[in-house]
Amino acid sequence: MSPLPELRYLSVSELFSSARALADHRPGLCTLRKVGTSRAGRAMHLLSVGHASRAVLVVAGAHANEQTGGSTLLALAERLLYERELRADTSWHFLLCADPDGASLHVTPAPRTLFDYHLGFFRPAGPEQPEWSPSVLPPDRLPPETRTLLGVIDEVQPYLQVTLHGTDLGGSWVQLTKDVPGLAEPFAKSAAELHIPVETGPSDAAGWPASGPGVHVMPGPDSPTAYPSMPDDARHSTWYHAHRYGGLTAVVEVPMWAGDLVDDPAPHPAPAAALRHLARRLVRDALQVERVLADALPRLPGPEGPMLRAARWALDLVPGLAGDWAAAPPPGATVAYVGSVDAFGRRLPLRAAAMLLRVLRETDDRAAPHLERLVAAWSEAFTEHFRARWVPLEHQVEHQTRTVVAAARHARDRAA
Repeated sequence: MSPLPELRYLSVSELFSSARALADHRPGLCTLRKVGTSRAGRAMHLLSVGHASRAVLVVAGAHANEQTGGSTLLALAERLLYERELRADTSWHFLLCADPDGASLHVTPAPRTLFDYHLGFFRPAGPEQPEWSPSVLPPDRLPPETRTLLGVIDEVQPYLQVTLHGTDLGGSWVQLTKDVPGLAEPFAKSAAELHIPVETGPSDAAGWPASGPGVHVMPGPDSPTAYPSMPDDARHSTWYHAHRYGGLTAVVEVPMWAGDLVDDPAPHPAPAAALRHLARRLVRDALQVERVLADALPRLPGPEGPMLRAARWALDLVPGLAGDWAAAPPPGATVAYVGSVDAFGRRLPLRAAAMLLRVLRETDDRAAPHLERLVAAWSEAFTEHFRARWVPLEHQVEHQTRTVVAAARHARDRAA
């Protein structure tokens, strides 16, 4: 395992305090205001820098377990104070955390290993994720966090929305709702300088056209999806809401731990056989977690909380996803793509097991020690197979910051 993290991820309260200090330091340039309230009553805040009508919106914390975005958001805001050119004709708006309730449940601010990371892991079920809920829920059932995000987009009408995401282990990539010519070069240069692998075939973007290594453009609404069983579809997420104002969305992913198996663009020699193997392993691993859940469920007190709902959601995805993988590989499947699917296949049951473990620990359930050993073993196998190395937090932040600035510049040229 690589060296320990030098820094730690910020909590929502720490992020708010830093944003408040920035706004107090430059009151003529910055404003910080409440724009919504979460399901549990937590405030959602928007930090704005500049007053131009042309706008960029940056969203952090859409996924509770993807923590780099908060630090990146602050780094961007501070950079704007000193680089007038970036705010000369553009106002910047920063939604500090799109899911403060979820962030309160993911409790690994300084993970030393993947096992540490999973001991405090939380990621909500799909309908409870602010960006994804419109793809799985009718409009009248959207959570307040989603309604707040959509309201902010309606208000600032950004030519570019950037949502800051991350992955536990793998590489960096960008997903675009419209192409941004010229972005691929500075993105790749930044990743190379910071020794972060570019994920050239992420399973999240399977079958999407690429405008450059690691920069993927979402296909049109009539294109078939790579994984038909998956209930959520990016084309129905909040990412597309900016389109009604002529804008687009860039999703910037950066890893906590780097794994160099995800950046090989060479054709895989036997992708169909490899994916069938990964599908079988996914089902086998999920069944181990389901057996623990079935055994422990009669002993668990009700009602079901967000941790157990999220674990069930992850497990429910497995049969359909395994069928998708076993059906046929996408044309031109690469070594990187199979590596990304391998990581996804390890990640899904591991996350379900980690969240179930937290539920069992709360009641000191007799199944907790066995499940903890399973989470430890899977975390170690994930680490060893991908030769994981920690990406220093400052490098995670710097790479996201550079990519956001490059996207804003090139998207502005596109819109001009």
